[in-house]
Amino acid sequence: MKNIIKTVIVMLTSISLFGSANAGELAVSGTAKATYNVISGIAQGKGLGITNELNFTASGELDNGYTWSYSMELDPADTATGGAATNDDSKMTLTTPFGTVGIFVLEGGLDLEDGASQSVYARPTDIGDPSATVDNYTIDSYNNLQYHTAKDMLPYGLSLKVAYAPDLDTTNNSGNGAGVNHNEETAAYAGRNATEYQIKANPIEGLNVGASYFEFDKAGMAKQDQEPESGSVMATYAIGNFTTGYSRAKRATLIADSANDGVDDYDQANFSLAMAVNDNLSVSYEREKSKANQNDDATADVEQATNSVQLAYNMGGMTIALVQASHDNVGYVEAADRDQTLLAISLAF
Repeated sequence: MKNIIKTVIVMLTSISLFGSANAGELAVSGTAKATYNVISGIAQGKGLGITNELNFTASGELDNGYTWSYSMELDPADTATGGAATNDDSKMTLTTPFGTVGIFVLEGGLDLEDGASQSVYARPTDIGDPSATVDNYTIDSYNNLQYHTAKDMLPYGLSLKVAYAPDLDTTNNSGNGAGVNHNEETAAYAGRNATEYQIKANPIEGLNVGASYFEFDKAGMAKQDQEPESGSVMATYAIGNFTTGYSRAKRATLIADSANDGVDDYDQANFSLAMAVNDNLSVSYEREKSKANQNDDATADVEQATNSVQLAYNMGGMTIALVQASHDNVGYVEAADRDQTLLAISLAF
């Protein structure tokens, strides 16, 4: 990690010596989407919603040919009376022949546990579902620095990304923001900093593979039986009108010395298959499983499962999607089952 930080510093120093910026371009993007989400089973609800996020981006080029980009997302808080619009995530990157370096504020997740999803609308456990799936740790939970290898720098379509959170700061900092204070004396102390790695490759036509790993540094000042970490592997393959994907992820929880209860780890497996029926219509199926493995042998492990069939029809600048999903053992509770039907209309701008 020290070598990576030194490399980033050298790159930034060299850029400052012979690079000057030209005026950049500003753009606003987003998705005009309306949804009707119906939940039934152990609890019921019918929700109407319209997306309210906007992404402001700027980009430009230096005299030496290096390019820069800036992004800030505006996302109002979800409250019954309407929340204040706040800066949700932001990032600034600089792309050079040696790779890309950037600063990410609550942005830039590298975990690949859902990187193989082929659902034509969205990952089933990421569309307002009730499953309460526990996903892997991810660097975009913290403010972080990143380095990405340049395109075609490595053979076989290999790409490497490294992210480092020097402080486990979850504050949406503006310029000159300070870090956070941590109580390092408690057994629940997650760590002083964190690192995440991602590697992807395209070894043959149609096949993409990847892996990611996340670790904390100095987790807990007390003796630990288990330190928190997570990782995932994924693969996708496309042939003709069909694409398929599979991913496997595992998250180990922080367990203090002599603790004998609670969840030891979460084991997740996702499989999906999609078909382009024609230029306008696509259909997909995805199954996600997440098992909570208990630390105490006397407590039963519970597997939560979601199955989803999705259809998407594109009419030029408008897409209509229909999702049907079933969620079993919601919240890792036996027999807590729910069904979901969602209709979405999206307009591109």
